[in-house]
Amino acid sequence: MKRYAAQWVYTLTSALPLKNGFVELADDGTILHTGVCEEGESVLEGALCPGLVNAHCHVELSYMKGLFRKGTGMAGFIDQINALRDTSSLETKVALLKEAMDGMYRQGVVAMADISNCDDSFAVKASHPMYTRTFLEVFGAVPSECDAVMEGVKALQQKALSYGLDAAPTPHSCYTMSPELVTASSVEGLRSGFLSFHCEESEEEEEMMFCGRGPMWDNRIRNGIPTPPVTGTSSLQYFLDRLAAGLSLPAAGHVLLVHECCLSADGVRVARAALREPYLAVCPLSNLFIHNTLPPIPLMRESGIPICVGTDSLSSNDALDMLAELRCLQDAFDLPLGELLGWACLNGARFLGKEDVLGTLEPGKKPGIVYINNLADGKLTEASESVLL
Repeated sequence: MKRYAAQWVYTLTSALPLKNGFVELADDGTILHTGVCEEGESVLEGALCPGLVNAHCHVELSYMKGLFRKGTGMAGFIDQINALRDTSSLETKVALLKEAMDGMYRQGVVAMADISNCDDSFAVKASHPMYTRTFLEVFGAVPSECDAVMEGVKALQQKALSYGLDAAPTPHSCYTMSPELVTASSVEGLRSGFLSFHCEESEEEEEMMFCGRGPMWDNRIRNGIPTPPVTGTSSLQYFLDRLAAGLSLPAAGHVLLVHECCLSADGVRVARAALREPYLAVCPLSNLFIHNTLPPIPLMRESGIPICVGTDSLSSNDALDMLAELRCLQDAFDLPLGELLGWACLNGARFLGKEDVLGTLEPGKKPGIVYINNLADGKLTEASESVLL
């Protein structure tokens, strides 16, 4: 049996942490007991919490670390990723994505919702102690190519399944896909019960969908790429309309709306009406990296839609550090640590359908124990670090 004790233990089964609390574990990591220490018992300075869940990552892009200019906006970022994709050998890519996963795991990330465009990461994920659900992201703006794209992603899914991974197709975004492909990939992905969609990430994206103009629109015209339909509505509404073209609404399944920097009150209303189990994934440091903005966290909190936290990729972030993402949100919106950990642990586990094992410190669960140090008045500081015990 193992026993850990700290000034604060965030079980996430209640709103408040245990002061001077403990967690007792079986040798296999299953939680046996939690409680308050006896007076005089030695405790770690800092906090304990369940293992973290990275709700949005592109770990296969880890070879792109340090290559991108910041502050280019989405159009500039897309130009860079198109120019820099596949500029390293497979051996280098695999080594760097494994290094990234190992680093996240040491920092306490026990599960991840990961985006894949190819099979580079499959072998590493299959042998790694971190749980991953792999979203096989598809692109294709030419309507006549929809069937061929879907055949390709289904073949990739079979390969992922052969490694023992949980994996299914998912659409990328409104602007990189034909309307037919958004619908087809969404319908196919939701057969697994899970979907992830980049949505309302920037004002450039919204301007393109509402008005048919702006940097992203011009980018596609300049590069001879078909443009999405100009709907006069948000990209979120467009996505929901494409779901309605293939499914009866409200759509069943866990649907993760990623980024949502331009989410509005009307968007909250239509998402809740069209999706039975919507989730939001925020990646604040990526949003600052690309276009120096943050998602509307107050609106998201009011919406009642569960918020999860992700890191995005090393093409749009300096590190895959979940604690840094939480500190960014804390400092920008004055959020309490317990609420942030609820987003980063429990909500992420619920999105992945793993809340029976992960997400809270409860007897019978095996969520991993994370230690967070260098707190100041219960808040994260620049010196705070997380480590999986």
